[in-house]
Amino acid sequence: MKILIQLSVLFLFFNFSTLAEKITVFEFTEEEMTTLKEKKVKGKTKWKLGVNTNGNFVRAEAEGTGSGLGKELKINLNNTPYINITWKVEKGLEGINEQSKKGHDYAARVFVIKKTGATALSNRAVNYVFSSNNDIGKNWHSPYTKKSIDYVLSTTKINSDEWVTVKANVKESFKTLHNLDVDEINGVAIMTDTDNSKLKAISYYQNIYFSSE
Repeated sequence: MKILIQLSVLFLFFNFSTLAEKITVFEFTEEEMTTLKEKKVKGKTKWKLGVNTNGNFVRAEAEGTGSGLGKELKINLNNTPYINITWKVEKGLEGINEQSKKGHDYAARVFVIKKTGATALSNRAVNYVFSSNNDIGKNWHSPYTKKSIDYVLSTTKINSDEWVTVKANVKESFKTLHNLDVDEINGVAIMTDTDNSKLKAISYYQNIYFSSE
């Protein structure tokens, strides 16, 4: 009996440990949407909540506009360094030069932000993108600031109008792309924008969370 109790305690311990190693970023509920910070670049992206067999999601649509939704939260990258993203691009932005100011738009992107100074202008960011024209693994500085680096995690060249789940080691990304040893990030945001290209994009975001592996 004593052995069974000990095994039960161990089972519960490992279960709780596993749960603690997953940190959800967005719930995509009506209540949460009222608390998210909106960053407008030009006009407003249209956001609409939905649900499918895999849970809640948000649909984003932009046509010559761009705005993002984000939240401040601290994530310990020593415990949960991986960001997990499930997303889909229904209508991409084929033919634009994403590395130029005129074409610096993405149907879907997820910013991970590290505060490195007293103002927002000093922050560093890794911008994980669902590219319409580049290959997975490609990366470059934003044409607007070297403190934000775009990194392609998905592309419509392979996955067009279908859900895809991707993962990235954020701690390694900051080291490789910014040459920064980062133990903690301070915020995450999603953005669908076409303010530079003036085109139309439609995308979906779901199940964004950090994990230990």
